[in-house]
Amino acid sequence: LSNTLAVNNSGRWWGIINVASSTNLLTDSKNVQLVLDPSLQLLSRKQRKLIRQNPGILHSVSSGLQTAIKECKWQFRNRRWNCPTSQGPNIFGKIVNRGCRETAFIFAITSAGVTHSVARSCSEGSIESCTCDYRRRGPGGPDWHWGGCSDNIDFGRLFGREFVDSSEKGRDLRFLMNLHNNEAGRMTVFSEMRQECKCHGMSGSCTVRTCWMRLPTFRAVGDVLKDRFDGASRVIYGNKGSNRASRVELHHLEPENPAHKPPSPHDLVYFEKSPNFCTYSGKTGTAGTAGRFCNSSSPGLDGCELLCCGRGYRTRTQRVTERCNCTFHWCCHVSCLNCTNTQVLHECL
Repeated sequence: LSNTLAVNNSGRWWGIINVASSTNLLTDSKNVQLVLDPSLQLLSRKQRKLIRQNPGILHSVSSGLQTAIKECKWQFRNRRWNCPTSQGPNIFGKIVNRGCRETAFIFAITSAGVTHSVARSCSEGSIESCTCDYRRRGPGGPDWHWGGCSDNIDFGRLFGREFVDSSEKGRDLRFLMNLHNNEAGRMTVFSEMRQECKCHGMSGSCTVRTCWMRLPTFRAVGDVLKDRFDGASRVIYGNKGSNRASRVELHHLEPENPAHKPPSPHDLVYFEKSPNFCTYSGKTGTAGTAGRFCNSSSPGLDGCELLCCGRGYRTRTQRVTERCNCTFHWCCHVSCLNCTNTQVLHECL
């Protein structure tokens, strides 16, 4: 872990700090002392309570957030907006205060990251308040039955909803959008779970199989959410105008275009156009694409024409020395040569 990890959800920050000693010390499975730093005041009272009620979960939450940040950067590595982060308290920058597609993805991927990490940690036994999901003990099939250690997605979703959604306050369009995208991230983790089985039988035969439910890789979650980012729905604030309706039913999201279907719980939603990511803007917090490396032979989004926004690019070469032709010698030594290659780099103007 870095010394301090802060991830924003609608301007309210989750702060997790790695410190050697504190009064509210929690120890993770690797014996790294992880604490909530009271001086930072970054977690809400409810979030602090949830972490204290679930010893061991702090490391899982921070790990999930770090995984989400890495996945966001990987998914958008070839886009004008490449999920930039900073070391300051506002890790994703001003983009989280907007209502655009990129904001929707940030909320969905971080929510998914917490859910995925907590569900996995339950089955690994690193959280005291949860275990594997052993409820799948009913009838299976003609040659298989439920057993083993299923990842506890139900606990992961419940904790994720309580922990992440507690950052959101109000009843405006931004509130509804953030909650919707948080849930879309959690549902993606749930819907991508797959059944895994292990064979049993004499002499390696597979006469009987024991099966359980396994979480998807987080790359699979990122891929699905990236597709939903590309097909995100633009919404407006809906109000049924009836006092008889429940609070949830009264305020809801509607498609901006009445001809479109309402967004499903799996869809990402947004309500405003994305800023221009081509040039620097202090107002929107966009860095622009000047200095980004591009692919001169690609017609896609990573190509120099699109990534550089038509401004052109400069080409330069650099020599890179890497270890190569490595050989393992018994026992136990590896010897390598140093190979120097020339790389051609294209950099946006």
